[in-house]
Amino acid sequence: MLLGAGGLLAFGAAGAGLAHRAEADAYRQYADALRTALPQPASAQSLVRYASLAASGHNAQPWKFHLQENAIAILPDFDRRTPVVDPDDHHLFVSLGCALENLSVAAAASRMPGNAEIAPDPRDGVRFVFAAPAATDAITEQLFAAIPRRQSSRTLYDGRPVDMPVLRKLMQVSQSPGADLALLTGRSRIDPIRDLVISGNTAQMADTAFLRELKDWLRFSPGQAMARGDGLYAAASGTPALPDWAGPIAFDLFFKAEAENDKYARQMDSSAGVAVFSAESEGPAGWIAVGRACQRFCLMATALGLKLAFVNQPVERSELRTALAAAAGIAGRRPDLVLRFGHGPALPYSPRRDAATIMID
Repeated sequence: MLLGAGGLLAFGAAGAGLAHRAEADAYRQYADALRTALPQPASAQSLVRYASLAASGHNAQPWKFHLQENAIAILPDFDRRTPVVDPDDHHLFVSLGCALENLSVAAAASRMPGNAEIAPDPRDGVRFVFAAPAATDAITEQLFAAIPRRQSSRTLYDGRPVDMPVLRKLMQVSQSPGADLALLTGRSRIDPIRDLVISGNTAQMADTAFLRELKDWLRFSPGQAMARGDGLYAAASGTPALPDWAGPIAFDLFFKAEAENDKYARQMDSSAGVAVFSAESEGPAGWIAVGRACQRFCLMATALGLKLAFVNQPVERSELRTALAAAAGIAGRRPDLVLRFGHGPALPYSPRRDAATIMID
């Protein structure tokens, strides 16, 4: 049966080869167009485009933007929840923080700085309120230039260590009220995190509800990724793109715990370090703060030529969080995000939804 399924997939991929290459070329043009330079003079609409390039769990992009007088509101979109992997909306609010930080950086770089206001109930979102025009600074320019190039590179890195001055710069730029960063390097610090990632992955792979939700967010072909504008595009995740009909079959047949665990072990072993973020206070406001700090870390890492990827399995399994906190040196706290980083190749960029679908009147 496996041989027959493999032959069927190979036949389908080969038969669609020319069309698939044309789709892949179209996808590259689409992804590049999403990341073109900010027009000058900048507008609120163009700032929203940069905000929407932020990281989000499953690339669900769980946000809506509302243009107001002298402000932009970022509202949580609960219709885009991922309730199995994120039952308390932790990742959703982290994602809002990531989008808020992109917006803040892009506005400051456009000499349109402002201040963030979190609603008394964070479930009502956050507002970025513009202040008086002001000159930008070198760090902001550096972070802004990295916004279009930041991505989660879910592939092997080359194992080279990261120099101490670079690590110090990552720590400095990630300092943010309400959030803390533990930066772990060296095999004695990384290997325990690797083992927890594998334990978390094993548990998730045994959870049929998790697999069903993950499959719903996978985009197997370039055409599907462009049409939906969200989710985990196969090629952007380091796996081959497949025709829409073949992708779900391949997922059911070949997406197995042993192979995934081996992949994650090799990826962690190839990484130069691990970043673990935690909030000073647990809850939506703290999670938004973590998202802001994490986004700055990702942008500076990108600016300095590093690649990174989220490995949040031990965050997403509540039974592993205590061990993760101990391994990261933050005992007593809930770990909120785990990233691995190092030197590695670029992958295709992930899709984004059209601006009209994320902006409300």
